Amino acid sequence: MANPIVLDAIDKMKHADIRITPQRYAILEYLIESHSHPTADEIYKALNKRFPNMSVATVYNNLKLFTQIGFVQEMVYGDSSSRFDFSSTRHYHAICKVCGKIVDIVYPGLEDVESATEKLTGFDIDEHRMELYGTCPECLAKEKNQGKTDQTKELELKGI
Repeated sequence: MANPIVLDAIDKMKHADIRITPQRYAILEYLIESHSHPTADEIYKALNKRFPNMSVATVYNNLKLFTQIGFVQEMVYGDSSSRFDFSSTRHYHAICKVCGKIVDIVYPGLEDVESATEKLTGFDIDEHRMELYGTCPECLAKEKNQGKTDQTKELELKGI
């Protein structure tokens, strides 16, 4: 049975007179179900076996369409590769500076940040995003293990 979020997105595309091709459906479904904030290339590689005639350009064009519709958020970071996030609800991101992993964060109360900023600055705020940078648990564990390995090597060199 299809994911209700996918079905809702498909329904909205139909109402906007956007044709639902098998490739478009697969790209949307992959974005919704992956939770990994993939790049266009990652999506292409994941769907290549199912759609061997689909090009990377098809993936990019559909991601651009989904972004314009408002289903998908394009996240551009310092590594010059855009990542894409299906956004059914407003949320924020924690990003690992070591491996690049991105985790969604829903934090109630930040919805007021736009109206508070408007009051404080006089700006007409259209949107906002928040990103928190740090080190994910997996990378922290690797660093901790690497530290133990380095200490062990040092002790071996000393003959202990």
